[in-house]
Amino acid sequence: MNIGQEVLESLKDEITEIEYKRYIKHLSYDEKNSTSDHAVYYAPNALVVNWIKNKYNAKIAHLFEVKTGSKVSVSITLKNAAVTPEKSNSQNTKKTETKQNSSLLNPSHTFDNFMVGGSNQFAYAAVKSVSENPGKVYNPLFIYGGVGLGKTHLMQAAGNVFQNQGKVVIYITLEQFLNDFTRHLRNKSMENFRQKYRHCDILLVDDIQFLSSKELLQEEFFHTFEALRGVGKQIILTADKHPKKIGGLEDRLQSRFEWGLVADIQPPELETKIAIIKKKCEINKVHLSEDIINYIATVIDSNVREIEGILSKLHAYSQLMHVDIDLEFTKNVLKDQLKESRQNLTMDAITELVAKDLNIKPSEIKSKGRSKNIVYARRIAIYICRELTQNTMPQLAQYFGMKDHTAISHTIKKINDLIKDDEDFKTKIDELTNKITANP
Repeated sequence: MNIGQEVLESLKDEITEIEYKRYIKHLSYDEKNSTSDHAVYYAPNALVVNWIKNKYNAKIAHLFEVKTGSKVSVSITLKNAAVTPEKSNSQNTKKTETKQNSSLLNPSHTFDNFMVGGSNQFAYAAVKSVSENPGKVYNPLFIYGGVGLGKTHLMQAAGNVFQNQGKVVIYITLEQFLNDFTRHLRNKSMENFRQKYRHCDILLVDDIQFLSSKELLQEEFFHTFEALRGVGKQIILTADKHPKKIGGLEDRLQSRFEWGLVADIQPPELETKIAIIKKKCEINKVHLSEDIINYIATVIDSNVREIEGILSKLHAYSQLMHVDIDLEFTKNVLKDQLKESRQNLTMDAITELVAKDLNIKPSEIKSKGRSKNIVYARRIAIYICRELTQNTMPQLAQYFGMKDHTAISHTIKKINDLIKDDEDFKTKIDELTNKITANP
């Protein structure tokens, strides 16, 4: 597989399956006419050319830089069109540019386009503070949280600030660090490896949890950490869990990761998801009404990458099918995706979460109790089970101990009336739906 195909394979992991199949899959890499600083791809038609240029040209260039360590301009063109390299820098600049100064940062990751909410406010404030005073406060800064919540975005936002100040910034994933380490070890060139990583101004490492149980790599990383911190150079690390919970990690590394500040990022609450969707719509020039935005925020989980994928999917369907995006259209487009993501959701899990939130027992929700708080909880549980699972009305009736499907139908109608008339009731349903879809 050539480097052009490798880049497209990497892109496949970061976009929706429908976009990959509809656009990226049809690109062909011209190995003959591509050079070390210019990549040429051919597309089957003008629609694909324009779509990829607008949406993914910069991302493809960034992935080339990640894989090669050098900046690469990218041309997407029709097979018979003339190809002209897109020069972003002068040839002299490219010749003098070193790999050490090529930090592999994504320039679109900035503080300005990061949506701040209660779930990430502390981490945002910590990274912002470090970007204004590197090496002096919170060193190292350790950020942890689930996939797609913005850890890399925040880290790279700080990296872009440092790079714009002329500092030598190295951003790398732990996997890339391991590959680099292995290559230098094999080539007996470890001095070059140490020169690279121990003489930068800023070291940013993603997915540090993969240090787990790698003794040689932990030894090398420990000394790199000590060398940088000893001279006041800033270190920022991310992981999917707190340092204490990373198994197979040496005690000395664990303690050092906690020396500065440990900040977590939680799944965004409903309001923040709505703000993220609005911001992504603005950036991607996708126009959605308030009811569509609220629907998307309520039914998807908290992965920001999934939000971006959904917006791209809606936009693609709208453009290709020449229809406006309304709520019904949105539901139809997303139904398969939502069905797949909810396959693991059960009525038991939903009922338990509703019961816990409303401070009653799950058995009370399923009982024939008629007290006000039990009826309130039961209605919410029935509605969410109907919306988020594939169970039929007869199955819902059996589960909740109701006579038959007509009783469920009557309850659903009553709930829909309440949603229209009672704002507090609607808010509670939205809040609980958000919690359930964020933690399936």
